[in-house]
Amino acid sequence: MSQRANALADRLAAGAAALAEYASKLNDQQWKLPVLPDTRSVGVIVHHVANMYPIEVQLAEVLAAGNPITDVTWDAVHKLNAGHAHDNAQVDTATALAFLRANAASAATAVRALSDAQLDRAAPISLYPGGAPLTCQFFIEDHALRHSYYHLARIKAVVEGAGKQ
Repeated sequence: MSQRANALADRLAAGAAALAEYASKLNDQQWKLPVLPDTRSVGVIVHHVANMYPIEVQLAEVLAAGNPITDVTWDAVHKLNAGHAHDNAQVDTATALAFLRANAASAATAVRALSDAQLDRAAPISLYPGGAPLTCQFFIEDHALRHSYYHLARIKAVVEGAGKQ
């Protein structure tokens, strides 16, 4: 097992655990608060993070194999997110947290399976301007790993801001 892959997986799992821990303490009113800039609710955002892990890992595995990521654009991501928000608008806490924990564990397992050589492989990625050729490790860090930390910070800002009103 690659020490780098293991460290990445540990950081990914820690971010998901922090998000789950925080979200598990929210009441129903907080769970339904809109998170700016797109106004998806806290609950939808938690479920969204879980929903994206398999996609983010699949794309990382494309890079790990030395292949480019093509036809994945920010417009496509925004459409995917909007559809997810619509379909999961009423997601409850237990469902979202179970989904988050399961998908984060699967993502961490997949990341742990990568070798250093796979983490170092770079290929063009259509999400970035000009199809920048980036490494598999960078993609994991910028997407699957960062995702829970990013949304946890946004959720905390909304919940704590609502508590001051």
